[in-house]
Amino acid sequence: MKPVTRLEVAIRFDETDLPVGTLATDGKGVFFEYHAAFLDRNLHLSPFMLPLRPGLHHIADDLFRGLPGVFNDSLPDGWGKLLLHQHLKQSGFNPSALGPLDELAMVGSKGIGALTYHPSHAPNSTEVSVDLDRYASASQRILEGFTDDMLSELRAAAGSSAGARPKILVTVSEDKSRLSTAEPTTPTDEAWLIKFPGSSDTPDAGAIEYVYALMAKAAGISMSECHLFPSDTGPGYFGTRRFDRNHGKRLHVHSLSGLAHDDHRHPSFDYKGLLAATHKLTLNPADVAAMFRLAVFNVLAHNRDDHSKNISFLMDAEGRWSAAPAYDLTFSSGPNGFQSMSVMDEARQPTREHLRRLGLTAGIRRATINIIIEEVSSAIAEWPRLARAHHVTAANISFIGKVLERGIGVEAD
Repeated sequence: MKPVTRLEVAIRFDETDLPVGTLATDGKGVFFEYHAAFLDRNLHLSPFMLPLRPGLHHIADDLFRGLPGVFNDSLPDGWGKLLLHQHLKQSGFNPSALGPLDELAMVGSKGIGALTYHPSHAPNSTEVSVDLDRYASASQRILEGFTDDMLSELRAAAGSSAGARPKILVTVSEDKSRLSTAEPTTPTDEAWLIKFPGSSDTPDAGAIEYVYALMAKAAGISMSECHLFPSDTGPGYFGTRRFDRNHGKRLHVHSLSGLAHDDHRHPSFDYKGLLAATHKLTLNPADVAAMFRLAVFNVLAHNRDDHSKNISFLMDAEGRWSAAPAYDLTFSSGPNGFQSMSVMDEARQPTREHLRRLGLTAGIRRATINIIIEEVSSAIAEWPRLARAHHVTAANISFIGKVLERGIGVEAD
């Protein structure tokens, strides 16, 4: 396999690629330069770390192997990287010899968001009707270290997906009855992401995440449409409509991790920093309030896997930034039992008082803060009823319920 030393970056908001710039490597570092014509469009793809200016950009640190964070956001991680490495090993290639530009070439135009990379070495997609139980079973075999004859099919369906849990990107019909790996072909077809249980998950993981999505929506948090797809082996598979796709249109997606060059595996970002970054990027108090509401939910609902890669922003074709819908909301214990993002320097057991202080630092009125906390608490209190309705196991209903009761009742001493 010949190493990729130069890539053309473009952005595709609709059917047309708009050239952005050139990525190149000399084997020691990675360099990027915007095209002059793109500079004139005033589209700030990554305003914090890759400002819109002429000349070479070079990231001195090796956090993302020299890549600017906006391009690192396009790369597969977790499950997607596991599939890629399995594929390379089967082909007799050492995955450790793969450079970041090689991996971006393998993403091509099939990544999350609107960025595309040329030349593309992405796998060809073939239209396959999706049997979710079959895909889940094959995913589990791969997680257990076995070679599976569905590897190529799973890799093509996974795209550049991140996160440890197995997942596929599919086209779903309006009535949710037809699932396919083909691109949407009718006005009512939509692009979705569907997850399968990971190696450490219980079989009802999909149902738990679905109930969390219902609670989050009831709490006033912006979420893409979610659905619990049926299974013959358990309560079902969690799916969500992709917020970066909308009937042939694309939106540019940038994670907080990529935007601020934060290593989500060694959490250092806090919620105060998130609210400040949101204000700086979107200039919209409503987005700041939305991120505060998400912080309240994550703390009170015991979602402690709230690291900087699980929060993103969207940019449209006019260059307008907004907070992305929330995603990856579920019961989780986080690193060593801590909240991944601390609240006013507290990560072990943040309280409502920590949350109130957080809101005040962002300029949110105390009355509004109290309303948000009570609305979120009321939504989370619906856990037992919703969990029973969606066939979460009795053991998990009880265990999670006890933790949530403590969370929504916590006050500072």
